[in-house]
Amino acid sequence: MPGLDSAPVERSNSTPWIVLGGLALVAVLVVAWGVSSYNRMVALREGVPAAWAQVENVLQRRYDLIPNLVSTVKGYAKHEKELLTEITKLRSQWGAAKNPAEKVAAANGLEGALSRLMVVIESYPNLKANEHFSRLMDELSGTENRIAVERMRYNDMIREYNTAVQRFPSNLIAKRFGFEKMAEAYFKMEKAAAQAPKVEF
Repeated sequence: MPGLDSAPVERSNSTPWIVLGGLALVAVLVVAWGVSSYNRMVALREGVPAAWAQVENVLQRRYDLIPNLVSTVKGYAKHEKELLTEITKLRSQWGAAKNPAEKVAAANGLEGALSRLMVVIESYPNLKANEHFSRLMDELSGTENRIAVERMRYNDMIREYNTAVQRFPSNLIAKRFGFEKMAEAYFKMEKAAAQAPKVEF
């Protein structure tokens, strides 16, 4: 009965090929996953400066509005010279900042000073009625809203990147190719900016 003996021999000869095919498939899947993880981390890492550029764009808009605002307020609120000088100084610091950390610090300081200015303005009804001032305030309000949105997007991008760098098993790819967590990059609101400013007359 030669037919019965030949069938098992054929099965045993095909078994190594099935195993090798399975191992090759697993290797291809692992390499594909590694390439995909690497490319995703590159995209996320590159997305962070792109998101920061958007933050800078809207901060620049605020920066550009401030001289007109200060000039308009100065005509009405002559007693607020110290606050207006501080705003001008903080604006200069933002312009001179060389990296995101310095720009964040200057932007937060400017935000706090502008919020104090808004409280002071309540004491000047003629200023609030000024059409030019009203337009400036509308532009500034829209700019502040855009800053909040872009700051949130920037922080979300950093969070997503940091998560990808630390999460297993993508952290193996991150470690192998030098992707590091961005620890101090978040754009945080200063604690003082969360409190209502006190203005004494």
